[in-house]
Amino acid sequence: MIKPLIAFLIASPALLLADDTPPYQANWDSLAQHQAAPEWFSDAKLGIYFHWGVYSVPAYDSEWYPRLMHVPGHRAYEHHLKTYGPHSEFGYHDFVPDFTAEHFDAAEWVALFRKAGARFIGPVAEHHDGFAMWDSATTPWNAFDKGPMRDITGELAKAARDENLKFITTFHHARHLQRYRETAAEEFGKMKQNMWHGFNDSHYPYLPEYPSSSDDPELSYLYGNIPEDQWLETVWLAKVKEVVDQYEPDIIWFDSWLDTIPETYRARMSAYYLNHAAERNKEVVIVRKQDDLPLSFSVDDLEKSRKNKLEPTPWMTDETLSTGSWCYTEGLTLKPTADVIHILVDIVSKNGVLLLNVSPKADGTIPEDQRGSLLEMGDWLKRNGEAIYETRSWYTFGEGPTTQPEGSFENHHEFSKIKYSYQDIRYTTKGDCIYATTLGRPQDESITLSAFAAEELPQPLAIKSVTLLDSNLPVEWSLQDDGLHLQADWSQADPSAVTLKIDCSK
Repeated sequence: MIKPLIAFLIASPALLLADDTPPYQANWDSLAQHQAAPEWFSDAKLGIYFHWGVYSVPAYDSEWYPRLMHVPGHRAYEHHLKTYGPHSEFGYHDFVPDFTAEHFDAAEWVALFRKAGARFIGPVAEHHDGFAMWDSATTPWNAFDKGPMRDITGELAKAARDENLKFITTFHHARHLQRYRETAAEEFGKMKQNMWHGFNDSHYPYLPEYPSSSDDPELSYLYGNIPEDQWLETVWLAKVKEVVDQYEPDIIWFDSWLDTIPETYRARMSAYYLNHAAERNKEVVIVRKQDDLPLSFSVDDLEKSRKNKLEPTPWMTDETLSTGSWCYTEGLTLKPTADVIHILVDIVSKNGVLLLNVSPKADGTIPEDQRGSLLEMGDWLKRNGEAIYETRSWYTFGEGPTTQPEGSFENHHEFSKIKYSYQDIRYTTKGDCIYATTLGRPQDESITLSAFAAEELPQPLAIKSVTLLDSNLPVEWSLQDDGLHLQADWSQADPSAVTLKIDCSK
């Protein structure tokens, strides 16, 4: 039975404060007063989140299994028939009891993420599949009432704050609504040809023979089979408000398809969150993808891609440890840890922040290979983090032979092929110091940093010393017209990336 909806679900943003006009009204001009990226966010550089939910139970293909299991001809469809039987006998909702999370330990997870170097952490609060990872009054399909029978988000929020980390919740549920009832047959025909073309803005297909189209009052909440007006108010908006009220996230992040939500609802949601934070004197962040919210008050996110130039305002990339699925699947392979470190360094040099994804198993364990990668990254950051955290961009982000396409998801396959070398250098600054990080261990006894060439520098530099950051050993150097010449025994330096601290203090 669905819990009664609580009063805040239909509250107007103007009523958030009893007698006072709230600082933010539900329109873009008013919301533009908000500082999109507070200093703590620019300082943080690295966050960790995780795709973990009911889709982790089949552990097949990807976190898109709830959709793909319904697409004839797709391998997930064939796998589902072979492993679980016809959809009419075993639907996506039948996986929920097996999402047990019996080994989930929020404090242990958060301690691991802290060791990995994260400054903020949090869950995918809800993916496209309609299952809420918190104690929800808006839907019976939530982790407290079904599956784990635990308030996953609540436990993580407490553990994060116990470790003095900021808390992020991400929302992917704009795609959850079934929007194609009137043209279901036509859309299904498209989907059989290409999974993206049919029901493109809805995760589940609307077809009578599938449980996803059931009129059962409870199943309809999982599968988004609800009238749009009702769904917008009591599901999409209500869920965001509920998470904001119950867990007070420091960052809320929205996946693609937010443009399918009417502008009035996007504005109401944003005003609600910012007013809620203002009441508590909190500096918070809204992160958007693909032009779905104005950048006057939100931070831009690039999935699996990066800016190819220095940006004047902070931005974010969400990337995953794995080379394939974002959620755990059998046989999931990982990127080399050095590649993840290079991605982080490249992002930070261009005024960006990395949101890194982990893929836990349905039972709540994080596989050992992912743990190892996180701890390797944390070890590098423990020795070189001075060049990452609380830094800002220099006049140039870097130099080197490796080129990048324009940052957008359309180019994510090209980004996945990029391999940097020690000749690729990335720069950051803090105080009187400039940090130069080589994306690999130098193979030549001497290297030259061309960004320090006299004709390139915006103003002359007086260098006091150059040292290897992770060992504090001095480096022989000379500043010449063509750049900063460095000579050292690099053989004991970290093979992943080497950071040089260039002290320009007087």
